[in-house]
Amino acid sequence: MTPERWQQLKQIFQSVLERKPAERSAFLNEACAGDPALRNEVESLIASHDQAGDSIEAMAAEAATEMLENERAIVGRQIGHYQVLSRIGRGGMGEVFLAQDTRLGRKVALKLLRRDFTGNEERLRRFRQEAQAASALNHPNILTIHEIGQEGSLHFIATEYVEGKTLREALSGTRMSLGQVLDIAAQVASALAAAHNAGIIHRDIKPENIMLRSDGYVKVLDFGLAKLSDPKTAYSEAPTLVKVETEPGVVMGTFSYMSPEQARGLAVDARTDIWSLGVMIYEMVAGRQPFEGETSSDVMSLILQREPPPLAHSWPEVPGELERIVRKALHKDKEERYQTSKDLVIDLRTLRKSLELEAEMERSAPPMAVSPLTINQSAATTAQYTSSAEYIVEGLKRHKRIAVGAIALLLVASAVAAAAYLYSLRSGGATINSMAVLPFVNASDDPDTEYLSDGITESLINSLSQLPNMRMIARTSAQRYKGREMDPQTVARELGVEAILTGRIVRRGDQLAVSVELLDARDSRHIWGEQYNRRPSDILAVQQEIAREISERLRARLTGEERRLVTRNYTDNVQAYQLYLRGRHHWNRRNRDSVTQAIGHFQKAIDLDPNYALAYSGLADSYSLLVDIAAAPASEAGPRARAAALRALEIDDSLAEAHASLAMIYTRSWEWSEAEREYKRAIELNPNYASAHQWYGIWLEVMGRSDEAVGEHRRAQELDPLSSIISANLARIYMMRGEFDSAINEGRKIAELNPDSPPHGILGQIYLKQGRNEEAIAEFEKGARRNLNGPATLGYGYAVTGRRSEALAIVKELEDRYARGEMRAEWIAYVYAGLGNKDQAFAWLERAFQERSGTLQQALQIFSYFDKLRDDPRYADLLRRMGLPH
Repeated sequence: MTPERWQQLKQIFQSVLERKPAERSAFLNEACAGDPALRNEVESLIASHDQAGDSIEAMAAEAATEMLENERAIVGRQIGHYQVLSRIGRGGMGEVFLAQDTRLGRKVALKLLRRDFTGNEERLRRFRQEAQAASALNHPNILTIHEIGQEGSLHFIATEYVEGKTLREALSGTRMSLGQVLDIAAQVASALAAAHNAGIIHRDIKPENIMLRSDGYVKVLDFGLAKLSDPKTAYSEAPTLVKVETEPGVVMGTFSYMSPEQARGLAVDARTDIWSLGVMIYEMVAGRQPFEGETSSDVMSLILQREPPPLAHSWPEVPGELERIVRKALHKDKEERYQTSKDLVIDLRTLRKSLELEAEMERSAPPMAVSPLTINQSAATTAQYTSSAEYIVEGLKRHKRIAVGAIALLLVASAVAAAAYLYSLRSGGATINSMAVLPFVNASDDPDTEYLSDGITESLINSLSQLPNMRMIARTSAQRYKGREMDPQTVARELGVEAILTGRIVRRGDQLAVSVELLDARDSRHIWGEQYNRRPSDILAVQQEIAREISERLRARLTGEERRLVTRNYTDNVQAYQLYLRGRHHWNRRNRDSVTQAIGHFQKAIDLDPNYALAYSGLADSYSLLVDIAAAPASEAGPRARAAALRALEIDDSLAEAHASLAMIYTRSWEWSEAEREYKRAIELNPNYASAHQWYGIWLEVMGRSDEAVGEHRRAQELDPLSSIISANLARIYMMRGEFDSAINEGRKIAELNPDSPPHGILGQIYLKQGRNEEAIAEFEKGARRNLNGPATLGYGYAVTGRRSEALAIVKELEDRYARGEMRAEWIAYVYAGLGNKDQAFAWLERAFQERSGTLQQALQIFSYFDKLRDDPRYADLLRRMGLPH
């Protein structure tokens, strides 16, 4: 910083402090016009002044001098494995620099503690507390902490680098739309709910600490004033575990956003953050703060004694419900305030949905097509079908491809109707209680129709799994019969089911021929069959026919809710449905390229129908899968997966797939109780969802509840009997419990089920436990060619069987791949544990912990690679910090 720049900064800074708070923003707009960096520096000084309370001249001179020195001394320097690129801002405790993480090849924000803080133990403790508080959280709306460290006299925190602008910048000179206000407020409230559940109170919520990304995500920054409390008492005035105040009555935070109890220096809890957010919402709507005075004392007096002017004074059109929400958030008596941030989130989202619905109703859109699965046969509904017919038919004449997807929807509905009818029939006193849908055969010359045959199969399985007391075989087991001509009775015997549904698709030009057959496998009796030969112009008549048939046949056999679940349609946009089928087709291939394609298809489906819950669920599954099969950074893929799953449930809370997806996301972010809640909800909604039982079984393993885990894996195996992964899970549990005969039996089943690509790592571990070293190495070597973590398991195998030089060569290669972002830290720890190098093993495990690896819990709790480390106190400490049993 040049002396001229410092003089300019100092002059503007002093002028700002001489003005009333209400006048400051306008003055800054004029004084810093065209120079956002200058404005950022002024606002940083103001923030430092508010927090530190030093004299203006002394504080400003000290801050500016250090900024100047740091820019000269820090930019271009290597701090740890971070190359400092430029200065990007300043907070109350130090400066923030843009840096390059040379190890992982990513940009980070590097926050350096001011020199005067490092000599003050209390301030240094607050600095460390910021990192510890924020790093304990894993939420898409909370800044991710990568590392807290020290090099020489420099103390630093490395965080994700967020490109965007602060809420303060966004508010300058413009008024936000009501939709923007509610969206930002709900995201901040959601972040606070996560923090409060973890026992963390922010205490400095203000626009400067809210970052808006260009993709719509909101990030809550700067936990420098965070206060830690027991999660059970975060919403009470119970004593804190870590106190930040140096003495009773010290006021921490920024005056304009302080709650009454905070301004008085009294004990605070999570409700003080709710107050601050209420102030921020008020400011976003009104364009001014609710409490404005000439001095800090005036502002504090208003906070303690006066009510804010109604929002309607600034914006007459403001909804009354928003006025109520803000008034409740700003209640001076915290017992009358929102008691939890979650309650505030619910009210904000409910209001937003209500306003969106009102806007949609006012737009007077053209008549909408009635879902093909609607069952209501009233005269009014029939008239609506007829009035929509010309609109639908004319559109389909122009878009032939859409008709293909529509026929698929009809086929699903038809098969569901027939199968549900079968379910309720009795033949010779025997009820059909189990069924498998075999992969539909694509008999077309067009290979592009393959996605349609696979998609229809999966849609049928998902729909029929909603039938009460019906066991539906999962897609992964049914898919093994794709392309194979087999006797239905043989298939039924192998899968353990009583009925088999088969189908065949032929597409020629704009014609689609579909045949379906349902068989009772116990006596090969043909129960029901249908063939469809349709043109696009026939689509509406078929919709009416299917709806009528389902209504007439099932009204007396299924309850209204059961009928809704079985026949529900997730979108009326046929093109979006086609894209969803394509997405699932690619997702099921389980490789990096196909999953990337799946993400594209799901996103396009969402673009066509923003309320397509299943497409959001597919998006969540895809981002989660990228972490497994491509070692994608959990800090990038995880928030995207979480946001997609939450959006799916926001649209349809009864979607079992989305609850299971969210549970997996919670598991990977170490939110254990939330994960179990979502797994149980998914199973409650769809007891036939094999993946939910399988994933919950893994969660139970991690928690040390192996008996329950065996039960869930066995239930998953009943639903997906040909899954080698589920058998591998059972084999692993038996191995870890020392039940080697059962482990061997499951291992043999794995080899039979999947001779081309069994889970080599599990088999290798079993063989090692039995002393069959050569067979174990053979399995690990096969896995090294097929699996992402295969080289690590091979290195472990070499290490424990005495082939140290080969193990050391592998670990060197793994470390090089880690530096390129292609390997997980805990996998490298496998090899060092096998070599007996405990210090290196724990160093890599600690790195995995700092990176919050989403699979670290499985590596620690359900694999045998770290058996030799389990008695080390560092192992127990690592589990404790992750919230896991030891």
